[in-house]
Amino acid sequence: MVTHAKLLTILLVEDSRSDAVLIQETLSSSKLVNELHLVRDGVEATHFLYKKEPYTKAPRPDIILLDLNLPKKNGRELLAEIKTHENLMTIPVVILTTSSDEADVLRSYQLHANCYIVKPVNLNQFIEVVRSIEHFWFALVELPPEQN
Repeated sequence: MVTHAKLLTILLVEDSRSDAVLIQETLSSSKLVNELHLVRDGVEATHFLYKKEPYTKAPRPDIILLDLNLPKKNGRELLAEIKTHENLMTIPVVILTTSSDEADVLRSYQLHANCYIVKPVNLNQFIEVVRSIEHFWFALVELPPEQN
């Protein structure tokens, strides 16, 4: 099992307040140390990732949890931008969305998403999915180092 000694930074890109709260609460009750940053749309996520106002001191995320159906700039556009940017492309991007449409799944993987998860409707299943994401990405996987 991989043990991370540093604080792990998660960027959650989610416009649903209820889903964001549930994800935040689930991750905050975890034994794994993490720092969660929430942005509500694709434009805000871009500002965070490029350290534009008001995110000039934003940390580089170790992982991005990305909803596809976002206002202003959708998750597909943001994913394409992340995976073609030299300094961001190595950040794992987990698609966490309500869409089970085969075209969305295929397009996300074509854009180099690291995995695609459909949000369960059932509350307990949703919590279990978030815990599984956290366990896999922070307890088992060796995450890439930050590139300069």
